[in-house]
Amino acid sequence: MKRRNFIKKASATSLGIVAVSSTLMSFDEKSEDKKAVILSTLKPIRPLVIATWNTPLAVETAAKILQNGGSALDAVEQGCIIEEANEKNQTVGKGGLPDRDGDVTLDACIMDNKGDYGSVLGVKNITHVISLARKVMEDTPHVMLVGEGAEKFAYEKGFKKENLLTESSKKAWENWKIKSEYKPIINIENHDTIGMLAIDKKGSISGACTTSGLAFKMAGRIGDSPIIGGGLFVDNEIGGASATGLGEEVLKTVGSFLIVELMRQGKSPQEACEEAIGRIVNKPGKDFKNFQVGYIAVNKQGETGAYSIHEWFSYNLFKDGENKNIKSDYFNKA
Repeated sequence: MKRRNFIKKASATSLGIVAVSSTLMSFDEKSEDKKAVILSTLKPIRPLVIATWNTPLAVETAAKILQNGGSALDAVEQGCIIEEANEKNQTVGKGGLPDRDGDVTLDACIMDNKGDYGSVLGVKNITHVISLARKVMEDTPHVMLVGEGAEKFAYEKGFKKENLLTESSKKAWENWKIKSEYKPIINIENHDTIGMLAIDKKGSISGACTTSGLAFKMAGRIGDSPIIGGGLFVDNEIGGASATGLGEEVLKTVGSFLIVELMRQGKSPQEACEEAIGRIVNKPGKDFKNFQVGYIAVNKQGETGAYSIHEWFSYNLFKDGENKNIKSDYFNKA
């Protein structure tokens, strides 16, 4: 160890370590420039579940798995399954609003504590695409399957074929065709996609994201939800993040990956979410008033964050035995 670095280390020990918010700051002994290293002082919060929007049953389902000693991976899969089967939720799973041709196509991805990842894109006739994404992760040499190939794989794995277009969604599509106007609707039904992150009793983090995508999208359109680093990213050493809202804007900044990297640099989950939204709204000429993006995040210690462009984004959080829906802070307060 160099003498200069030894003195730095000894000085930090003798003078005490400076407390900053919920963290401690010390000096990296390998650094020549007093680079800050953030060391959390909080007792880890386990188990924990956080999910986008008002999804109490999905979060409750995931939480029960964790409380019974189950894995974070099982928890996020089973939690998302709840919303995929909820026909009243027209942005996820069966009953999702179709593309402009009248076809319901679903996207999903899942990521575990080992950094493994599975994803399916543009899948027809399969309700539980989050489980299909897990099969891709665990049973194939690939990370992503799309369209007919993903559907064929689903049947090989025993998934049953279902008509995903419900009467309610069909009527909405028929009404849309009268004018055929396409524009994203901010906070549609106060519910758009479900992204879920969980920490189990062992401290392992996993995440999942599932959606039917934008209503009345062009056939073949894919958003951020099934894209690693866009709709979801997990690094078990740091934390995880998930996105909701207009996927095109999330993808342009690789939002979920960005948030995890900001946490790696020492930002809290809340600070990281706020900066990720800032990367979107501060671009020159960006008219963010007509679209919504929201993020959730959790770090290894169980600290959470959430932030959106506009008001009314909310998230469900299971922590310390309680499952609450919480309104997120937001950027556009004008």
